[in-house]
Amino acid sequence: MAVYVSIHDVSPEWSAEVEDALDMCARAGARAALLVVPDFHRRAPLRDHPRFCERLRDLQARGHELLLHGYYHQSGPAYAGASIRGRLAWLFAQRVVTSREAEMSDISLDEGRTRVEEGERVLREVGLRADGYVAPGWSMPAWMLPLLAARGYRYCEDHLRIYDPVSGRSRPSVVLNWATRSPGRVVSTIAWCRVAAHARRLFPTRIAIHPADLGVLAIRREIARALDWAKGDYVQRAVDLFS
Repeated sequence: MAVYVSIHDVSPEWSAEVEDALDMCARAGARAALLVVPDFHRRAPLRDHPRFCERLRDLQARGHELLLHGYYHQSGPAYAGASIRGRLAWLFAQRVVTSREAEMSDISLDEGRTRVEEGERVLREVGLRADGYVAPGWSMPAWMLPLLAARGYRYCEDHLRIYDPVSGRSRPSVVLNWATRSPGRVVSTIAWCRVAAHARRLFPTRIAIHPADLGVLAIRREIARALDWAKGDYVQRAVDLFS
């Protein structure tokens, strides 16, 4: 089955790590997608880093897909209007899945639309286009898919599936993703990814590289191992995962 490689949290905040990840992917023959955050954690606005934007324009011109990845990649307090179920979902997204980075899980539809629109505006202003959308932490509230469909997006994803919002198509997909917040998470995610990789026989697979991963030797080795394992099955466009 097809394998799609992406580098998350692409921002001036992580420029050295992004280049490192690109080098690893290139050595394996993968042209990684770039998940760009317009203002990572409210401290790295793309508009303030013209050389970084120039690098992204060059990569997109060379065939790397660019996916809008939230706006701040950071959450605020739990959405005041949320139900009990919504608050439990917020706690899971912010405290279990991420470290308060599932940006879209705690905002309203109106605020979500504003952030998507502003993210698109920032990309246009620096000469980039969005080839798709991936919510931070893969956390998509119920309003997310209709919003993306209305804005013409042909690709997005969560932990378990890939979607074409415009057509309404979706498909199960396994994602190999590592975590480094604690030694326990390092060990458990390495074990999970080694098991989950076997699902490649049945489902299209995504390899998700986060900049922080590369600072942990054990995870770095696992990423290199996964990239080598996927040789020959890479696709360069997310939509090809539906084929």
